[in-house]
Amino acid sequence: MKKSFYLFNFVKRIKRPLILDGAMGSLLQQKGYELDQHLWSSIISITNPELIIEIHKDYIDAGADIITTNTFRTNPNAIAKSSFKINCEEIVRQSVELALTAASGKNRLVAGSNAPAEDCYSANRTISTTSLERNHKYHIDLLIESGVDFILNETFSNMDEILIVAKHCSKYEIPFIISLYFTDDLKLLSGESLIDVIKIVSDYNPISIGFNCIQPKLFSNVYRSLSKDMNFGFYLNHLAQDSKKKLICDINPSEFVLETEKYLKKSPSFIGGCCGTNPKYIKALRNFIDDKN
Repeated sequence: MKKSFYLFNFVKRIKRPLILDGAMGSLLQQKGYELDQHLWSSIISITNPELIIEIHKDYIDAGADIITTNTFRTNPNAIAKSSFKINCEEIVRQSVELALTAASGKNRLVAGSNAPAEDCYSANRTISTTSLERNHKYHIDLLIESGVDFILNETFSNMDEILIVAKHCSKYEIPFIISLYFTDDLKLLSGESLIDVIKIVSDYNPISIGFNCIQPKLFSNVYRSLSKDMNFGFYLNHLAQDSKKKLICDINPSEFVLETEKYLKKSPSFIGGCCGTNPKYIKALRNFIDDKN
């Protein structure tokens, strides 16, 4: 576990952010794979594990310091809704092992992706608070036991879930990031002010607070309020759809770099790519960061 703390502190000395990888699900779509409604891209860890290793390696070769496990939808609640008869422990351990295999000997961090228990973009809840707690605690513990370096809680926008994962990780000294999704009025879907939420989450000592799956213009409104000594990171949404309704980036890698450059003055601890990106975007970003330093 200490490796994640060490490398994030190392950011302050090397004076550059760590590079997070880019998308997995939308990249698989672009490659022609059909994803499951409930399991999303995680099903490919079972049906085509070599492809997942290849994508992880492509991101590493592109310059990513952090690769993310293909576990965005391997939590118990998602698996219970799927028509696939898959054991939660099996798919989590398999997905983590694929990332560890790709990163072997590369001195890269492996982030264990933990998503909201239900739809990321909805404030509605269909499961009980007890089930919600069990879902996150079990999934987080399983990711850690399987060997990830830290937990990347992605696209969180409901305060109850944020507190569940923050309290659990803090209590058991599990390194974690909370990456937040929010609305145009700078509030969570559950209604709390984003700035207030950042203050609350900070008390649980995350290694960083992230922002993901939001438009650059919206992130700009938040960026202005962030303190220079805050550990924060981001991977923004530049989504469009092609004629076959596949998720793609609506800007090219060079434009992606220019957009990211705007937010480097406050020294983010990590930056990466959200849905629609691929290793070309991460390579362009890494080249720019290296040239800048």
